[in-house]
Amino acid sequence: MPYNPELDKVLKKWQCTETGLVVSINQYGDGEPKVQIGPRILPKKDGTQRAPVKAGRLSIEDLLWFYEIIDEVKEEMSRRAGPA
Repeated sequence: MPYNPELDKVLKKWQCTETGLVVSINQYGDGEPKVQIGPRILPKKDGTQRAPVKAGRLSIEDLLWFYEIIDEVKEEMSRRAGPA
C-alpha cells in the first residue's frame, strides 16, 4: 500500500523557541501513535519561518529542553496508547 499523506496525522507538537527543535506525536492511519524528534524549524530575521530541516545531532540546549517536556510527552503518549 503506497504512502498516503492524508492518513499521516500530527496529534500533538512541541517546539523549542531557542533551537527550533520540534518533538511531536504522530499517527499514520489506525497505527499506534509514535514520538518523532525533529525537524528543526528556525525563524528568519523578518519573523517568518524557514523551511524545516533535519534535527541532526542534539545540543545541550535541545537535550535540556527535551528533559523539561519529557513527562508531558510521556503522559500524552500514555493517554493515546492502547493497553500494552
